[in-house]
Amino acid sequence: MSKNVVIIGGGIIGLCSAYYLQKQGHQVTVIEKSNFTSGASFVNAGYITPSHFISLASPEMLSKGLKWMLNPKSPLYIKPRFDIDFLKWAWAFKKSATALKVEQAIKPLLDINLLSRALYEEFKTTNDFNFHYERKGLLMCYKTDKVGEEEWEVAKRGMKEGLDVEHFTAAEVKQIEPEANLDIKGAVYYHSDAHMTPQDFMQKMLLYLKENDVQIYNNDAVLDFEISNNKISKVITNKQFLNCDEVVLAAGSWSSSLAKKLGLKLLLQAGKGYSINVKQDTKITIPTILCEAKVAVTPMDGFTRFAGTMELSGINNDLNTLRVNAIATSSAAYYQNLNITLEEKANAKSGLRPCSPDGLPYIGKPSKYKNVTVATGHAMMGWSLGPATGKLVSELISEQKTTLNLSPFHPDRRF
Repeated sequence: MSKNVVIIGGGIIGLCSAYYLQKQGHQVTVIEKSNFTSGASFVNAGYITPSHFISLASPEMLSKGLKWMLNPKSPLYIKPRFDIDFLKWAWAFKKSATALKVEQAIKPLLDINLLSRALYEEFKTTNDFNFHYERKGLLMCYKTDKVGEEEWEVAKRGMKEGLDVEHFTAAEVKQIEPEANLDIKGAVYYHSDAHMTPQDFMQKMLLYLKENDVQIYNNDAVLDFEISNNKISKVITNKQFLNCDEVVLAAGSWSSSLAKKLGLKLLLQAGKGYSINVKQDTKITIPTILCEAKVAVTPMDGFTRFAGTMELSGINNDLNTLRVNAIATSSAAYYQNLNITLEEKANAKSGLRPCSPDGLPYIGKPSKYKNVTVATGHAMMGWSLGPATGKLVSELISEQKTTLNLSPFHPDRRF
């Protein structure tokens, strides 16, 4: 049965949900408060990451985060502030950062990443639209033996789950990345990963949706909801009233404040990341994470992107030049010939990634409402998990058996 579905949020999660819902024959409307040119879905590293099966809420992140949290140049920066929502989230994060919970999250994270990679590759075969996509794996480059040993321990856990991983010396890295001039001790190489140019995909997906009768509204912010009998009957924006049979809450870091209007407790914090586009020919051909610096490097279509940092400072788009400079400086310590210009640093962008306390996304229907589906909280894996989330959302709304077990991602879960 065709339903009238309103999707709140026009990032990668919202657009992929729209794609699969229209394929199922539903009438779909996407509401986006910006103009489809900015935000995390446009400035991210473009990774599809089966390699990222360890939850963000890990004991390692907890211990390192305590050392880094007040250093504005560090990979993780927490702006000191008294905010009740942040304090609740931080307490839930602490409770989630245990070895047992990390282990329990491995299979759900790996399964949804592998599903999403398969769906991206399926996109390529449909000819619905063309986009840049390459599967060249991911290098985890390190400068110290200690970090190399830590990365290899994670890799061995991935190998138990069936991932193809190798441990390379610096000389072996040079054989597959001969002209990048890396100054490293070695690298862990995941064959499983792929990469894209995010804005390329977003623009082409948007055009496809418009051509296939999906209603798209930009610069249209949701203000409130009309509710009756545990169902949303209308979505109220600053421009219009929209009738609906189903609502998808995919508003990224803004999902928590919208959830409050529905009486839902959705613990989320905005994790700001930065990216710098470098037009010069860096000779970098394989996506690379600079482990100690926590910088992601991606050879995109026509440029190389350097992205990184996790800044918990509330919802704002302020650019912290200290953090931008830290990305550039630390990257130059790994690539001997790299010189990121003042202009490139001045054109850096930021995006807000919605982080749940346990590192797992929220995907599912909260028990309080009959016609609401939540799809947010993907943290640094939003790009990777876009198609899988969209397909799962479509299956829920179409009342089909879901491809994956959604209980680990349920929005009502407790921490």
